[in-house]
Amino acid sequence: MELVFDGHNDVLLRLWRNMKAGGDPIAEFMHGTPNGHIDGPRAKAGGLAGGLCAIYIPSGDLILKEPDADGRYETPLAAPLDHLPSVTIALEKAAIALRLDRAGAWRLCRSTADIRKAMEDGIFAAVMHMEGCEAIDPDLGNLDVFYAAGLRSLGPVWSRHNIFGHGVPFAFPMSPDTGPGLTDLGFELVRACNRLGILIDLSHITEKGFWDVAKTSDQPLIASHSNAHALTPVARNLTDRQLDAVKESGGLVGLNYAVTMLRDDGRDNVSTPLSDMIRHVDHMVGRMGIDHVALGSDFDGASIPEEIHDAGGNQNLVAALRGAGYAGEELKKLCRENWLRVLGKAWHE
Repeated sequence: MELVFDGHNDVLLRLWRNMKAGGDPIAEFMHGTPNGHIDGPRAKAGGLAGGLCAIYIPSGDLILKEPDADGRYETPLAAPLDHLPSVTIALEKAAIALRLDRAGAWRLCRSTADIRKAMEDGIFAAVMHMEGCEAIDPDLGNLDVFYAAGLRSLGPVWSRHNIFGHGVPFAFPMSPDTGPGLTDLGFELVRACNRLGILIDLSHITEKGFWDVAKTSDQPLIASHSNAHALTPVARNLTDRQLDAVKESGGLVGLNYAVTMLRDDGRDNVSTPLSDMIRHVDHMVGRMGIDHVALGSDFDGASIPEEIHDAGGNQNLVAALRGAGYAGEELKKLCRENWLRVLGKAWHE
């Protein structure tokens, strides 16, 4: 079994919703559930050894548009969120991550050495990530608090605007060049992350925001869960020019399993074959090289191919990669080593 370190999942969102409904998120992760994509038993069965686990504040007003007769759709951006309710939700999710760590259900990792040790011990290696920074104070005062709690990665925006920058809509076909980039506070956030050693994730940001980060950050450019715009022209995917910049910086792009970001037609159809995933891997490897492509599933945050189904089926993708000619050191790089390399650079190791 080839162990996988995954660049993005939303398991904390699912566990938080379960907690709000009266459930026990710790027991759900430890003992398993038929719901969603990730829990401890299914992760172990599928060789999912760890990943970046997102603190994401839901946008209740966002309703994805259905495609028209030509397959086109454009979902308006979600409304901006208020800061104080966002802080409350972010702290509740961080608390779940810490409680899972104390219970031994997973290990909250703050270094690549932590990740490798957790993998060696057979414990899920979780890295705390923030997807959209509505919970961060305008003066960045609580960024240090989240860092102390274990935050080691963040995306300044989700697919909505906030005080730090602008997000791209869920739309097909559409360029990622949909609006402004970072705000003045966004540039300050990037510089603060560089100082602390917090990875900056470029998934969901506009193309202008991508270039704003590229000219400001001292880190490799990372898009944790995005695919190739040349193959599936949704606004969330990266253009070849962006892929070139990722390569030049020594960064990576994590293959998103979301079927809407894999298919030629951009549709939400779980019958999407694994060959569509391989097409995107081949394109990105061809453009950037094997050192700059990894996996970023979006488990618990998107519809994924039925041949994978959940974390327990992750080795089906590994087998498809092997069947496409990726083996040995190349397969290790795709599955985990590329992530560990760029995390180490972002974390000043």
